[in-house]
Amino acid sequence: MPSIQVNKDSHVCLVDASAYIFRAYHALPPLTRKSDGAPVGAVSGFCNMLFKLLEDLKAANPPTHFACIFDKSSITFRNDLYPEYKANRSETPEDLVPQFPLVRRAAKAFATHAIELEGYEADDIIATYAKTAEQQGAKVTIIGSDKDLMQLVSNKVTMLDTMKNRDIGIEQVIEKFGVEPDKVIEIQALAGDSTDNIPGAPGIGIKTAAELITTYGSVEHLLDRAGEIKQNKRRETLLSEEVIEKVKVSKLLVTLKTDTPVDTPLENLAFSDPDPKELISFFEEMGFNTITRRVREAYAQDSSQVVQSVQKVDRSAYETVTTLEELQAWADKARQHNVVAIDTETDSLNATSAKLVGFSLCVAPNEACYVPIDHVSSDKDDVFGLSRPIQIAKEDAVAVLKSLLEDPAVLKVGHNIKYDSVVLSSENIFPTPIDDTMLLSFAVNAGKLKHGLDVLSETYFEHKPIAYKEVCGTGKSEISFDKVELEKATEYAAEDADITFRLWKLLKPKLAEENTSTLYETIERPLVSIICAMECAGVKVSQETLRDLSTDFLQRMKVLEQEAYEQAGDQFNLGSPQQIAEILFERLNMKGGTKTKSGKWSTGANTLEELAADGEKLPQTILDWRSLSKLRSTYTEALLEAINPKTKRVHTSFSMVGAQTGRLASSDPNLQNIPIRTTDGRKIREAFIAEPGNVLIAADYSQIELRLLAHIAEIDSLRNAFKNDLDIHAMTASEMFGVPIEGMDPMIRRQAKAINFGIIYGISGFGLARQLGIPRSEALEYIRTYNEKFPGIKSYMDEMKSFAQSNGFVQTIFGRKLHLRDINTKNQAARAFAERQAINAPIQGAAADIIKRAMIRLPEALQRANLKTKMLLQVHDELVFEAPEDETEPAMIVIKKIMENASEPRQKLTVPLVVDIKAASTWGQAH
Repeated sequence: MPSIQVNKDSHVCLVDASAYIFRAYHALPPLTRKSDGAPVGAVSGFCNMLFKLLEDLKAANPPTHFACIFDKSSITFRNDLYPEYKANRSETPEDLVPQFPLVRRAAKAFATHAIELEGYEADDIIATYAKTAEQQGAKVTIIGSDKDLMQLVSNKVTMLDTMKNRDIGIEQVIEKFGVEPDKVIEIQALAGDSTDNIPGAPGIGIKTAAELITTYGSVEHLLDRAGEIKQNKRRETLLSEEVIEKVKVSKLLVTLKTDTPVDTPLENLAFSDPDPKELISFFEEMGFNTITRRVREAYAQDSSQVVQSVQKVDRSAYETVTTLEELQAWADKARQHNVVAIDTETDSLNATSAKLVGFSLCVAPNEACYVPIDHVSSDKDDVFGLSRPIQIAKEDAVAVLKSLLEDPAVLKVGHNIKYDSVVLSSENIFPTPIDDTMLLSFAVNAGKLKHGLDVLSETYFEHKPIAYKEVCGTGKSEISFDKVELEKATEYAAEDADITFRLWKLLKPKLAEENTSTLYETIERPLVSIICAMECAGVKVSQETLRDLSTDFLQRMKVLEQEAYEQAGDQFNLGSPQQIAEILFERLNMKGGTKTKSGKWSTGANTLEELAADGEKLPQTILDWRSLSKLRSTYTEALLEAINPKTKRVHTSFSMVGAQTGRLASSDPNLQNIPIRTTDGRKIREAFIAEPGNVLIAADYSQIELRLLAHIAEIDSLRNAFKNDLDIHAMTASEMFGVPIEGMDPMIRRQAKAINFGIIYGISGFGLARQLGIPRSEALEYIRTYNEKFPGIKSYMDEMKSFAQSNGFVQTIFGRKLHLRDINTKNQAARAFAERQAINAPIQGAAADIIKRAMIRLPEALQRANLKTKMLLQVHDELVFEAPEDETEPAMIVIKKIMENASEPRQKLTVPLVVDIKAASTWGQAH
């Protein structure tokens, strides 16, 4: 948008957009999008209000400069001054949260600037722009009615209350507060505000405050001369040291900042009419038919003009950007389009240690570029960098990129943008707002497709992108991306951004088609920044503990090797399946072995366990050796190698699409598969430690999947057991086997526990028999008895299989879908697996959704409580935090409360969620 200097002829309009949103939400009946049920009432109200405002302003007093001002978050500098500030306010309605980014997009679709600033309220930004414009002689109209903004009213600054259709000038301010606008701050400091939890002086309202300020002029003079006040109660109140401090703090809280460090200068807020194509495209996406017609009438716009034609990928159209002027032009172009696809190029796949060497941008199909910022010569002999490619200075490019990626009015789209966000965080860049095409695909296609960029490109566009190995090579000849020549780098990187942009245009509307918009907007998208922060935080491990464990495992492995040699009567490689097979089945002629399709003997864990169960010692020795070997290679040695040399911590990577049910997966290193049922496995967790002066807090959902089964399948006996805090496994054993709970044989309880959890996974008689070491007939009888005692579970299982067969998918109570490709296949094994998924996925997926909902709420809740506690890990049903020792108890209270209420208000469960929580110096001790 153009820049227009502000002067005495200018008319600057500033919309209190956050107030608009809440006003629209509460004033209008709930509205959901017909296509998918996503809440859009506030978005609709905002659009209608903004459209009418613009039409009215253009008819009466056209603006020269215009902006919608938003609150960025609930935590600002005022919370540092007074932690209780706005503490009384209720949580934002859940169905309003996903509408915030849509409202910002709406503002941009109207060609208005959407401005927000971390750490400041919308009122502060409005105050800054209003005072700047006033100083330059301009007329200012603040569209809003908030009394806090009345301190800004002057001969040049007025307010417009669009709900009551009235102007608020100096006269109206005097009518409300009894003083002129420049004294409003003094009145508010004394009277306080219960809504925002501003204390003020007890017993002094607006009328009394106006009398005092009229007499004494200011809060400071009043407090200095409080002894002169004739009324005893007022005098005693204002002489109290506690009240004096509260009044002083209150004045700081109510005073709007007029020097906020806004990124967009006032002159850049130049007003222009919206592009009808952009506006209609947005309204049609939202399903707003009425306002779409109004816009078409107002702009005589045919809807066919907004349809974007599909273009073939043209790599020759991509641009290599090597000057700051060119980069700025691309940033301006992104702002004009309201959206930009971004992809980073680095010298490593490990996001927390990778160095940013370039980035690509795309604003439309085939309109993409690559910006190299840290490429070096590929010539090994060029030690002085004489052949370094021409490129923008990194600090200059990063400054432009930061301004663009943190611009709230521009949507940033990435494919696995979490990786890019972690990389960019090292450059102090935090992209917002974002969309992620990988997560869009996951919400739309879970169970249908893999979600990699190449797969999606070939699936949807029949286009095969350039492979990484084609530009960087493989094996010994592989080079890092910073050594790739710029022409090749541009083709590869810009193409990725281009494909990402095309996928966004294609997949975003599919959310509505699949009824998964709410899932994406309230769970998947908000989680990106949360996980990014967790990955950047990492977790500390004790190198000494790991080395000691590694040495211990190695020594015990050597002892087991000698035992194996004695049992086998010969030496062999315990890590070689071929040699193990030869020893077990050919030399020792053990019975019970099976062969694979290729004709080789199977030596997997199942085979060895069956042989060991028959009393054979060697198979058990091999299993014990394998267990120690895996612990050593996968954890003790791998964790030592994974320690980041800069942070001295381990930074795992969480995949958000690693499991079809929505559960997060951990890799590089994998921290989710550490064995916890064995003593040696638990020792690994002892190596995870807190920094000095801190503790680790482990918060674990207790039996969440069984609780969800009781809720979803409506099993009253299980519901009542959980409500009454009974031992669910003992209760199940009592129901099944007719034994009293008190004095129950632990073996019987263990069998009931295996059945309880096995049922969730659709366990077969064969599987249960092997797990409990009992005959298959006995296991089948256990399952039959279980279904008789809890008939609702069998009904649930049958219903899920039937639903899946009819619809091709199942879904969680939060709307997550899992498509089951093999649910109707003729292949019996594949169909049986799909049926087990149909039973388990709604439960396991709901558990995943609940813990994700908790993860999204926790950082803000901890910050709101003025706590420094950080969330570090998510492992199965557990969250791990690091907290300063002196805030352990308050942190645990916040964590437990948020986690146990994470399903609400979306889902009110009929069973309580229970979180076991403990703090200690190590992860192992916190269990």
